[in-house]
Amino acid sequence: MFHSPRRLCSALLQRDAPGLRRPPAPGLRRPLSPPAAVPRPASPRLLAAASAASGAARSCSRTACSMGTGTSRLYSALAKTLNSSAASQHPEYLVSPDPEHLEPIDPKELLEECRAVLHTRPPRFQRDFVDLRTDCPSTHPPIRVMQWNILAQALGEGKDNFVQCPVEALKWEERKCLILEEILAYQPDILCLQEVDHYFDTFQPLLSRLGYQGTFFPKPWSPCLDVEHNNGPDGCALFFLQNRFKLVNSANIRLTAMTLKTNQVAIAQTLECKESGRQFCIAVTHLKARTGWERFRSAQGCDLLQNLQNITQGAKIPLIVCGDFNAEPTEEVYKHFASSSLNLNSAYKLLSADGQSEPPYTTWKIRTSGECRHTLDYIWYSKHALNVRSALDLLTEEQIGPNRMVRNSFSNLLQKI
Repeated sequence: MFHSPRRLCSALLQRDAPGLRRPPAPGLRRPLSPPAAVPRPASPRLLAAASAASGAARSCSRTACSMGTGTSRLYSALAKTLNSSAASQHPEYLVSPDPEHLEPIDPKELLEECRAVLHTRPPRFQRDFVDLRTDCPSTHPPIRVMQWNILAQALGEGKDNFVQCPVEALKWEERKCLILEEILAYQPDILCLQEVDHYFDTFQPLLSRLGYQGTFFPKPWSPCLDVEHNNGPDGCALFFLQNRFKLVNSANIRLTAMTLKTNQVAIAQTLECKESGRQFCIAVTHLKARTGWERFRSAQGCDLLQNLQNITQGAKIPLIVCGDFNAEPTEEVYKHFASSSLNLNSAYKLLSADGQSEPPYTTWKIRTSGECRHTLDYIWYSKHALNVRSALDLLTEEQIGPNRMVRNSFSNLLQKI
């Protein structure tokens, strides 16, 4: 749900399913106490351009810290992965490099490494999960899904014009540690990301060593390619823990609008729980941005719904859809999803008093054009087959501060069975 310097709700979901058990992650601590206020780009996108997913915005240090100091076994290993220039020249954007030769990483150890790099920053904001269960507690272990538009690095530094964000907060050397810290702190079973332009040199090599299997689908005409010294195109990425799920099938979808192929994409994968044998579909997407493109987004949403209708065999397979829709709840594309025959509900509505209202904002940023606050990011789920167990609480205006921030949002799903 939130983008990095754009959004505020990074979404975590938990789904309950018989036989699904989350392996304990050794020693991972809960988020620390709220950090001091910091200048942040006014749009909850990824964390004040540094990593806000969960309000983990921190004040900027004066100098960026490198991850490849040679004093850290993990960071020196990271330095040996694909470098930026190599990744940007790779034609095989749809293929994940083989991670088998990489040594597994202890998530606790990597989290400590990230915090060592970020030691000059205030601690992360504490965000608690809100229990949303209305029925008897389920005996089935949940699935936690994290949804996050992390802000493409090329756009954050080169095109997005976050005027109140310190330059240091946009540097990749620290942003990657902030992003990884958020992921490690919440330990998602499934991770859905948008605006990923460091897939091959950062996310795939590191997350594969943490036990995730990943898929990346870039935009055909990514705006990142217009930025000098870019790291290749941005796109959607989907990761899942291999010890919990088996990939049944995967579809990379280039969305169409009015019969024309567009620059927006989606990934839809059917996963099977290794313990219970139950299947569900997880999808991630990022629709066209900007005012004036409402009909275009509506057409893209209809195309995605049709694809998901086929993949889920007419809603027989439970479905979770995560994404930056770039659309307010008043837009047609939102109404299409809310009224679809796939029987979907929006997870974050359940945080409202009446259970019918979306959050007041999932993005809040300040650019040269001014301040904007919108609700654009969502997690949809099959309400006939899944139940929301808990959702990560939203950041308040006071926590966000006058300089605003990037984006993020989390929530949790449970299967009713």
